[in-house]
Amino acid sequence: MTDLKTLIQPTKSLVKKVGSFIREESKNFKLSDIEHKGFNDLVSYVDKEAEKQIVSGCKNILPEAGFITEEGTETERKEEFNWIIDPLDGTTNFTHGLPIYAISLALMQHDKIVMGFVYEINKDECFYSVKGEKAYCNDEEITVSPINKLKDSLLATGFPYYNFEDMNKYLKILDELMQSTHGLRRMGSAAVDLAYVACGRFQGFFEYNLNAWDVAAGAFLVQQAGGKVTDFKGENDYIFGREICATGKLNDSLLEVIRKHWDA
Repeated sequence: MTDLKTLIQPTKSLVKKVGSFIREESKNFKLSDIEHKGFNDLVSYVDKEAEKQIVSGCKNILPEAGFITEEGTETERKEEFNWIIDPLDGTTNFTHGLPIYAISLALMQHDKIVMGFVYEINKDECFYSVKGEKAYCNDEEITVSPINKLKDSLLATGFPYYNFEDMNKYLKILDELMQSTHGLRRMGSAAVDLAYVACGRFQGFFEYNLNAWDVAAGAFLVQQAGGKVTDFKGENDYIFGREICATGKLNDSLLEVIRKHWDA
């Protein structure tokens, strides 16, 4: 039986090592190095090489695990354990020189996340937790914000960069929240947004059109830090369901605004 706690230190070392590689590559990265997977869906050699390094390291840490990866470096899934990897969440920020991007790495056991890491590379902040333990940032315990009123909150979101068919509904949600909170932020990395909810910098985060590798680690961190994570229906299909609402202490009030316009 795998003792998940023994995986923390080698996994932390791995994400920091790969983060150092990404940080160094950012110094000489050029826009001409960008590749396009689809409309506004960017990738670079840095994403691909970082994923290769993470996959290789994860195979050493837990050889019996399979993989769910953004760049398709490794695609074999296993019955019990699977790593969910985004080697560079915030690729568009990275390619344009904006220093907000992170490695997102989660371990799923059967259908439950049991360990999560978000390493924000340029701030050198490693957020992590394992099932049964607290959540941490650089070894300091973190908790979600105690703020429980929308009027006192600062929220994060993301804007879709393809599939705009629900844009009008989304704009109505933004319109109401702009007028009823301290503000909305669009950081460009769902992993960072979720880590910031986990440590109380944001009181909530919501977005749609996301993939499992964008949210698996960060959503787990929010829960481990005392927060709540659901899909837009208030249910639990947020890892593979492509929509997420994560909060500290105001889940019901944020969901109420989202559902008023999303379900209309």
